[in-house]
Amino acid sequence: MSFRLRAAHADDIAPLYEMAKLTGGGFTNLPADRPALESKLERADAAFAREGGIGDDYFVLVLENAETGQVRGTCQLMSQVGQRWPFYSYRLNTLTQYSKELDRTVRAELLHLTTDLEGSSEVGGLFLHPAERAGGLGMLLARSRYLFVAMHRPRFADRILAELRGVIDDRGGSPFWDGVAGRFFGMDFQEADYFNAINGNQFIADLMPKHPVYVAMLSEEARKVIGVPHPTGRAAMRMLEAEGFAHEGYVDIFDGGPTMTAKTDQVKSVREAAKARIVATDAVEGENTCLIATGRLGAFRAAYGTQETRGEGEVAISSATARLLKLEPGCEIWSVSR
Repeated sequence: MSFRLRAAHADDIAPLYEMAKLTGGGFTNLPADRPALESKLERADAAFAREGGIGDDYFVLVLENAETGQVRGTCQLMSQVGQRWPFYSYRLNTLTQYSKELDRTVRAELLHLTTDLEGSSEVGGLFLHPAERAGGLGMLLARSRYLFVAMHRPRFADRILAELRGVIDDRGGSPFWDGVAGRFFGMDFQEADYFNAINGNQFIADLMPKHPVYVAMLSEEARKVIGVPHPTGRAAMRMLEAEGFAHEGYVDIFDGGPTMTAKTDQVKSVREAAKARIVATDAVEGENTCLIATGRLGAFRAAYGTQETRGEGEVAISSATARLLKLEPGCEIWSVSR
């Protein structure tokens, strides 16, 4: 396979902008706005250049065809959300009440506006060009982020989250937004989503009522999409669950999509990531395919490759893997089974 993941740089703006125009809306981390994307790449450059512990870092990675140089996908990591402005979520809870006179118990579901997840790390912004949605490239994008976390563990929090895009209807609107927040803001979902992507969600804090919302009072259209991922995000949800993420009742304040959470050290690809030194490049191609990563910060790169254990903490990789990731004997790698 000729694809590898690498750190994004300022000159990746053109392909990122073209991919952003293909997302179809509701994709806050990849807005179809060139200045906003340029700002994200500037933040990423600063994050890759910074040494030290956890901070307000924003990392952007891109999927590159090593043969053509084309950028065909992207993903992002945020080291600590809620540092520039509050990180809002709704949490779905149940209120149980009992009437002795009626001998009746009533259970009501409520949406509470919360900043519970503030300070967590986040993986997001995963987008794969529609022409490349085969061959495990989505998995490469998703799991490479966890190897990045394992390799730079002090830069990330002890809890990690992933927001999945919620249900968007045929007109590009959100039934959840229309049924909840849209009633208070005088703007449709597309306007609010775009404003949030460019300016952040402080306007939610300014205008959103702080009282819980009774789910039973919402329209049927809004109720049935709470915590439901967009059809294109179902595979992503399964991948997150396989890594150990769970949906604990948190949903996005804009489209009602599920927010998945996990303890960072319990994420499967973080927990199982192993460090080793390359001692040879003569492994038989295809015999033992792993996800392999190397390089710190801005030099990070990852790909599917072949490796064989040759000793304690020592491996051989195939010559093709060495070429793809620009490795040679003596280099350090991190890997996890495919």
